[in-house]
Amino acid sequence: MVERRPVKPADLMGRAAAAGQEARVVAARRRMASIRLTDEERRVCTDELSEQFAIGRLDEAELHLRVDRLHEAVTHADLQPIFVGLPTPSLYQPTPRPTGRWRWAAFVGAAWLAAPFFLLGLVFLVFGREVAAAIFGVPAILWTAVAFRWARRGQATK
Repeated sequence: MVERRPVKPADLMGRAAAAGQEARVVAARRRMASIRLTDEERRVCTDELSEQFAIGRLDEAELHLRVDRLHEAVTHADLQPIFVGLPTPSLYQPTPRPTGRWRWAAFVGAAWLAAPFFLLGLVFLVFGREVAAAIFGVPAILWTAVAFRWARRGQATK
């Protein structure tokens, strides 16, 4: 009898994300199949074939054969037999969407949530209750700092 292990939700989400990524690549290839190749796209494909040669997936004869086929290709549909057995060319990889301003909006919300606790900590500090001030003020400052770093990290990926 086969032992069944419980499936973790993270595994399912990872598989779903990978399947979604593959579906987007296939859809992009299908949409572009009848579109003619540009010189820039040929250059990108040549670079990718060269990279596959450099890492050892192609030998020199096969590289030259595929590059010759690439220069004879007219449409994107002609690229499919050239890249058989190789990773999908970057022409069909979706470009990552830039993060929006929603991260900064979330930071502002986090700062507004932390403000009353920070102000209460200041009031306790003024009246000589340092321990209470630390209990209220320090977590508010840390919360705001973490939210700021999170918002700024999203901006760096643009």
